[in-house]
Amino acid sequence: MLLLYTEQNSPRLQYTTNFIQSIIGESIAITTDKELFTKTEGVKICYSKEAIRNKSYHIQPQGLLFQKSIEPIDIEVTTCREQICFFASQNDSHGFDVLSAIFYLITRYEEYLPHEKDSYGRYAHTNSLAYQHQFLHLPLVNIWLNDFAKQLQSQFSPFTFHFSPFTFTPTYDIDIAYAHQHQSVIKNVGGFFKDLMRGDLEKVTERANVYSGTTKDPFDTYEWLDKLHSKHDLQPIYFFLLAAKRSIYDKNIPPTAKGMQQLIQQHHSKYTIGIHPSWQSGDNHNCLLQENQMLEQITQVTCTKSRQHYIRLSLPETYRRLINIGITDDYSMGYGSINGFRASVASPFFWFDLESNEPTNLCIHPFCWMDANSYFEQQLSADEALLELRDYYNVVKQVSGNCSIILHNSFLTEQPQWLPWRKMYEHFLETADGY
Repeated sequence: MLLLYTEQNSPRLQYTTNFIQSIIGESIAITTDKELFTKTEGVKICYSKEAIRNKSYHIQPQGLLFQKSIEPIDIEVTTCREQICFFASQNDSHGFDVLSAIFYLITRYEEYLPHEKDSYGRYAHTNSLAYQHQFLHLPLVNIWLNDFAKQLQSQFSPFTFHFSPFTFTPTYDIDIAYAHQHQSVIKNVGGFFKDLMRGDLEKVTERANVYSGTTKDPFDTYEWLDKLHSKHDLQPIYFFLLAAKRSIYDKNIPPTAKGMQQLIQQHHSKYTIGIHPSWQSGDNHNCLLQENQMLEQITQVTCTKSRQHYIRLSLPETYRRLINIGITDDYSMGYGSINGFRASVASPFFWFDLESNEPTNLCIHPFCWMDANSYFEQQLSADEALLELRDYYNVVKQVSGNCSIILHNSFLTEQPQWLPWRKMYEHFLETADGY
């Protein structure tokens, strides 16, 4: 156990130490009793302005963890032990207030401050400290905690920490379950004539073959994925879009369609599944509730996992809505505009509501890579995306984090446009290790 002395405790400090102990595998007790701290033997952290020299590791507080409000912070990014950092200090053991820096990043403090939106009305990644100072590609919080453990070990040898093992979690957003099958007659007929008018004979032939039962629907990649998961011993998570009405951003087949319900039931019997709240649900709480209830009706179990469609995430509103309908685990912490670590961390953490200044029971599972970002936003080829994906996988493995990625069934087809991406994913799984 680690003992941390502070002149005053606070919800923010308690939250931060709870998160740290979930990563390093050692409990952290907080005390405001200076005499007790001085007399205690073992690993001790002095988190106060003045150092207590009796065999303790001193971290000088920046002040953020003792505040209650949300205020703009002037942040100067520097380096410490060859790693990017901020909230630097001159006269302590660590070189910067790692506790406040972690809190700032994982709470997404900057997203509560005035900021510009992107074209979809989301927090623009270009606003972020991580993007502006070129550490978006790093799980900086995990890197800091690995370094923190080493510094403590050097002072309190032979103390050891118990980091969790590296894990890899592929997740899938089923935005459009089938390209042609189980779609409405009106949509299928309209699509047929549109393809014909455009002279897209390949698509016309594809539709005709699916309608006649000659070939499988191109988006029906589920059996192929099953084989990959079995071969590589993977535990994927599937998120299903269940919008009752089609819209410009919500184009899945109706959740009332028999084929859609069968697909969900099949996956529920084998894998973990969750709701993929539609774009429309971001403006209508009743819509969100109805979609979640529909998934529960189909599976006959309570739905507790969620990921926002188009990563339409706005703090704190989105997370409060999810909590209100019973969601306990959200997988939206990443950008829908660029790959990287939105919260600079590759490990799950509980959401801290900055406006109410208190922790919640909503567990946040960050992702670092999404196929749609690579293709549409970063305009990478399949080969370039493979290199990018490997880089994220390796950097997360180095810090014993969880590498969570997002793919879409519509990106993994055998259609000429997407076949290189299908092969890329298959090759990545073949060459990666450490599952």
